[in-house]
Amino acid sequence: MAEQVNLPGSLKWFNPIVKTLIRAGMPMGPVQILTVPGRRSGKLHSTPVTPITVGGERYLTTVGDTDWVKNARVAGWGTLSRGRASERVSLAEVPAEERAPILRAFPAQAPRGVRFYQHALGISGDPDSFAAAAPRCRVFRVERSSSPA
Repeated sequence: MAEQVNLPGSLKWFNPIVKTLIRAGMPMGPVQILTVPGRRSGKLHSTPVTPITVGGERYLTTVGDTDWVKNARVAGWGTLSRGRASERVSLAEVPAEERAPILRAFPAQAPRGVRFYQHALGISGDPDSFAAAAPRCRVFRVERSSSPA
């Protein structure tokens, strides 16, 4: 059974605001909108994400089995967008034993996202604590898809 994580209650009102601003083209650092089809309905669902790059490859990370994680596992694809730019991508989950070096890079590349992990997992913001939390996090490799967005 999946571990329960303590997601901040502010996400319910914060994420829609962030999505609106990013879709309008407002610069918000590396934050983009990930849109994936629902695993049952096929309806498109969107959430803000912060892609990071490690070893020349892009990754998306999060805490626990969120809805976007469950949907991405089933669909295997999504779109990343900011403003009017949109890119169709394939999404492949990274095995737990390979996540630590990717998560270690998160605090330096996405410092504004560190607080989310600290709240949800009760960890400090240093790279070693992120690496140690690898089994409790989800990581997806992001690759540009040949299909149009």
